[in-house]
Amino acid sequence: MDPSKPEGNTSDADTGGQGAGSRSGWNDAGTGGSGGGSGSGPSGGGSPEAHDHSPEEGDIQESLLGEIELLRRELAEANGRYQRALADYHNYHRRALQNEIVAKQQGAGGVVKSVVGVIDHFDVALAQDLAKVDAQQIVAGVRLIRDELLKALQSHGVRLLAPGANDEFEPGKHEAVTQMTADGVEAGRIVATFQAGYQLGDHVLRPAKVAVAPRE
Repeated sequence: MDPSKPEGNTSDADTGGQGAGSRSGWNDAGTGGSGGGSGSGPSGGGSPEAHDHSPEEGDIQESLLGEIELLRRELAEANGRYQRALADYHNYHRRALQNEIVAKQQGAGGVVKSVVGVIDHFDVALAQDLAKVDAQQIVAGVRLIRDELLKALQSHGVRLLAPGANDEFEPGKHEAVTQMTADGVEAGRIVATFQAGYQLGDHVLRPAKVAVAPRE
């Protein structure tokens, strides 16, 4: 045998072993690198403190909950005030309507009460025996009843509009239905009153119908 061959084989084996060892070292290094990469990545877990709420966040949350509860109480109080105000308005409106009805009834009752006395006078006049009274007595009785009725109306603020001859013509209070001349009456003034008018306060219930002297 050639003594040089075994030496060559031994050299190759050694070289192969060193190569394998080197490759194994590279693989280990690669695996270790990969492991290190995995540990430092998002799936590696990281620090547990990163998922915990900080004390500042807890204080903010507690403050917001307190403000929400305060707003709820204020809303409930405002709603209660609104309901009470609405009930007070309905009660006031109902009382106002009732007072208006009572006032109208009292006003009408006062007028009726003052007029029923006049009706009594009419009843007395109608009960007279015509064989025992003359025309003058009847006229006097009617005039008396008329005066009583005017007094009843005047007690409620009604004023008679009955202008005399040569009185100034007032539009609104007087209604000219015709023109006629008369001695002593100036042009444009009232000559005669055909129908009296009535005024309640400042409101004319019915204007007086009059004749006016023509203007030249």
